[in-house]
Amino acid sequence: MDDPSLTSSPPPRVDTPPLHRETSLARVSMLPWGLFLLALAAAAFLAWKLWQPEDIGDPLATSLVAFEKQDKLTVFSAELAPVVSSNDSRMFGLVNAKQVAVIPARVDYTINLASVGRDRLSWNVEAQTLGVRLPPLTVSRPNLDEARAQYLRDGLWIGRDAQDKLTRDNTRLAEAQAVQQAANPVLMNLARQAAKEAISQNLSIPLQVAGYTKAKVVVTFDQ
Repeated sequence: MDDPSLTSSPPPRVDTPPLHRETSLARVSMLPWGLFLLALAAAAFLAWKLWQPEDIGDPLATSLVAFEKQDKLTVFSAELAPVVSSNDSRMFGLVNAKQVAVIPARVDYTINLASVGRDRLSWNVEAQTLGVRLPPLTVSRPNLDEARAQYLRDGLWIGRDAQDKLTRDNTRLAEAQAVQQAANPVLMNLARQAAKEAISQNLSIPLQVAGYTKAKVVVTFDQ
């Protein structure tokens, strides 16, 4: 019979204190997140060093480059409808004819950007404002749409030669009248306002891309 005193007993069990075990598990679980955040910070620092702007450049040079892309800018167009009349007399005044014409015309208002140099630009550093002084607007020669013209003729007999002369005279008068209408102060003010908005928009975008995110553009015209 075996002696109970000789029976081997298992080694005593040593339990890890609960607080120590939870602390170890917390350290193990936080380790991957710590490494991830460290790698993220390092990547952000390297990206900043690579992409940080050393010098965002001269705002005037940036604006001049934007102007160089467009030699002439059409900022406004107006549709006009001159109403003119001409007369023709032949055979010592015995045969008379009259023609009234309504000839649609179009005029374009443009800015010559080729004449805008550094002397027409100014930069206010504190206000972050770019000043642009534009040359006067250029009004194009009226483009008459004689295909849509309407004619009213009066006369007992209008020959081909008389009709051609009446049409030529009305075309000349319509062009001259369209030039006068295009110079109307209301149309000129509308064209200037359109020019200011177009130039401001065309220059604001390159300035923002160059780093001047708060830049403003103030456009004026030669007096």
